[in-house]
Amino acid sequence: MQEIELKFLVPESRLKGLMRQAQVKSSQVLQLAAHYYDTPDQQLAQASIGLRIRKEGDTWVQTIKAGGDGIAARLEHNVLLDNEQVQAMLDNHELMPDLTIYEDTPIAEALADFKLKKLTKTLTRLYVTDVERTTRLLTESNEDETDNCIEMAYDQGEIIHGTDETRRKAIREIEFELVSGDLDFLFTTAKTWCKRYKLCLSTVTKAENGGLLINEQSHSPAVNANLSQLQIDKDSSAPAFIRAVVHNCLLQILPNSSAIVAGSIDDNHTLQLRIGIDRLRTALKVFVDFSDEINPEWLPILNQTANLLSDYYQLSYINAQIEPELQACGAPAVDWTTDIENIKITPINTLQANDFQITLLELIAFTMSDPSIEPQTDQLARDKMGKVLSKQYKKCLKTNKKTDEVSVTELMSDDVDEDIAHNDQPESELLNQLRDLRYISEFSVPLLSKKKAKKKTKRWLKRLIKAQKALEQLNDDNQYQQLYNLKSTTDANALYGAGWFAAILTDDQSHIDARLAKFADSSTFWQ
Repeated sequence: MQEIELKFLVPESRLKGLMRQAQVKSSQVLQLAAHYYDTPDQQLAQASIGLRIRKEGDTWVQTIKAGGDGIAARLEHNVLLDNEQVQAMLDNHELMPDLTIYEDTPIAEALADFKLKKLTKTLTRLYVTDVERTTRLLTESNEDETDNCIEMAYDQGEIIHGTDETRRKAIREIEFELVSGDLDFLFTTAKTWCKRYKLCLSTVTKAENGGLLINEQSHSPAVNANLSQLQIDKDSSAPAFIRAVVHNCLLQILPNSSAIVAGSIDDNHTLQLRIGIDRLRTALKVFVDFSDEINPEWLPILNQTANLLSDYYQLSYINAQIEPELQACGAPAVDWTTDIENIKITPINTLQANDFQITLLELIAFTMSDPSIEPQTDQLARDKMGKVLSKQYKKCLKTNKKTDEVSVTELMSDDVDEDIAHNDQPESELLNQLRDLRYISEFSVPLLSKKKAKKKTKRWLKRLIKAQKALEQLNDDNQYQQLYNLKSTTDANALYGAGWFAAILTDDQSHIDARLAKFADSSTFWQ
């Protein structure tokens, strides 16, 4: 069966209030003791498969989870085990899952790449969980006399290393799982609890947390965009296409957001989250006419979130990356820690904001909604795509001509124009347009690419990306130069950095001109 659930982290400050709502007369409390299995090199985890044997009250259950949409839906298969047999295996330290039970089940496809007998022999217990679960059913009657039903489950406990009980990881999370009824009820309920208790979405499973414990990691690595996960066919309708694109963006956004709200201060999580949001903003802006269900309130919230992340990332990157490089070249040290501390809104504060979390929930609900009920379901996305690409491409060419009117000297001036600081110059405008064109092109390739034109498509995208990255470097260097200039008013050591980037900006321009010329001379892949 398919399991559809939403998981959230619970802030300490809201825990008491949440527990008052969770621990009502009808709620149940269970002790869950689970044993998680994988190969020593975690082959199942790499295939996004979780395998466990868990005691649920007085019952032992073997569960495997796999597949799904990567966000809220997963395949789940549960089998009740014989309590006496389990106890006998426990007494002999031989408790192991039986994989043969999956041979003729819907989960078999997820295990198709494994030889089950061989896999069974290599399985080992990697970690266990000791969790107290408080559950409560939330119901709503429908007009057709059927009930919408959600199981709310609050879990608190620990994950314990399988061979070293001193290594532990705390668990405190709440899940909302759809038992029966409409998806809308699941998301409406989750949004209500999210607003009330400042909950933050998390895609990190207990199995993933166990893997982190085994690997001695606090958080999973940052997740990059993965276009191979973009599920689009050439006959996709416009509403189905935009849902698939948003889903692909969320596959990058949600894991990085989950890591940050769980406490990660890794700049890579912030960077990849920002890129994911940029991709999503482009999709919602450019493909707004592909669906009547796109909420106009999403874009302003995403814009604000992206800008706040950028402000923090810029100073953090200077402190962690640029400063060591400059000092290795003989520059005097510049301390940016106070500047970073003075930023009132950090990445975790930004993502914990209710409006951002609600937006994420609404976007997930959008991707899971049925595109066939929209008025535009008979419109093929590919029939609209050529016009979208051509319009964006012409914008880029027009703005590229404007850049010739702005000299490098003006960009490097110490007297920085306010418009430049707010990215209103042609170079910044062109960068944004090239970035949009790149994302649009990458999204549209499955619709428009032809076998005979694969090389042409690849070459065009390569030239576009090189032009975008070159202009991005200029933009970054210009921003860094401005920050060092500003810093030099209170710390003379920063003059070295300001001069360094002023020199680099001169070299950037010739490189950019060459990249833009190649891009402009390339024939497009969609015509």
